[in-house]
Amino acid sequence: MKTLYLTEQLISRRSITPEDEGCQQLLRERLAPLGFDCETIHSGPDDFRVTNLWAKRTASRPGAPTLVFAGHTDVVPTGPLDQWSSDPFVPAHRDGKLYGRGAADMKTSIAAFVVALEEFLAANPDPALSLALLITSDEEGPAVDGTVVVCEQLQARGEKLDWCIVGEPSSVERLGDMIKNGRRGSLSGRLTVRGVQGHIAYPQLARNPIHLAMPALAELAAIEWDRGNDFFPPTSFQASNIQAGTGATNVIPGSLVVDFNFRYCTESTPEGLKQRVHELLDRHGLDYQLDWTLGGLPFLTRPGELVGAMQQAIRDVAGIETTLSTTGGTSDGRFISRICPQVVEFGPVNKMIHKIDEHITVDQIEPLKDIYRRTIELLSA
Repeated sequence: MKTLYLTEQLISRRSITPEDEGCQQLLRERLAPLGFDCETIHSGPDDFRVTNLWAKRTASRPGAPTLVFAGHTDVVPTGPLDQWSSDPFVPAHRDGKLYGRGAADMKTSIAAFVVALEEFLAANPDPALSLALLITSDEEGPAVDGTVVVCEQLQARGEKLDWCIVGEPSSVERLGDMIKNGRRGSLSGRLTVRGVQGHIAYPQLARNPIHLAMPALAELAAIEWDRGNDFFPPTSFQASNIQAGTGATNVIPGSLVVDFNFRYCTESTPEGLKQRVHELLDRHGLDYQLDWTLGGLPFLTRPGELVGAMQQAIRDVAGIETTLSTTGGTSDGRFISRICPQVVEFGPVNKMIHKIDEHITVDQIEPLKDIYRRTIELLSA
């Protein structure tokens, strides 16, 4: 159970974002003997130092395609320790489950990457493809000094990537039932609507920004932004926070602040969404300021070489047909897709990610490794 043992070693390291706590050094020690050139790329300020690993084994055949496994060694904070049944950084086994922070998200996937590569290369010492790992300690945090930095450096070097498997926990009920072949984009806005503060008994001497903004917000919430497509649901608009008022019940506030977010599909663009929102607010005659934050662009990998190989590998190992999905939040796939045309996410069942007593069932671990290995075999054939 080499995969289980490596997973336990990784869980034992308290690698809360942006700390790596030696996880990537463990990987280097396993990869270097396989012929991988391992490069550490540090990024970020001294008080938020991120560790990134780029490891590549170049095929002897010129022009061979490159398959990348991508993931993160950082984990989210534990939450209240007294609510855990055992120390989150001491791997524990109970009832066929492995407990520990990162067990599902995503240290098991990383261990499975490495052991799959070891087994594949033992049987195929001169494969017809290059193999690589891109590992960061800044995925669960701001994600500004992690995978995005590595991708920018690879792009500047002219590094060509063909396929990428991100080890995010994608399965829903059982291992292999879902592959994420894309993700929606994320566009956030902070809208400040300016009014005139005044006494609530003299509304004619004030301008209530709450009253002014509500018709526009209602219209924003009711708009059909697009109808989605075969791979994505329609783009959605959601307001997350509304703030106004002084706390007093007899004061009309002077301003209203609304935070909102678009999760948008490939049928819409950030530029188009921004334009439509501004046109609507202008039509309502609002005195406003709107600050935008683009959290990520959407990406989509249509059925082809990579999707087909993963689907076949899941059939071969798990004996089930998998579903393609683009649901969920953002992932580092949004950065990798800028330099790699085919990106998918596949990993263990995601029910326990980020939760107290995070765990994975032990009987998922070896099949996960086998699916990764079988995918490599199919792509190298």
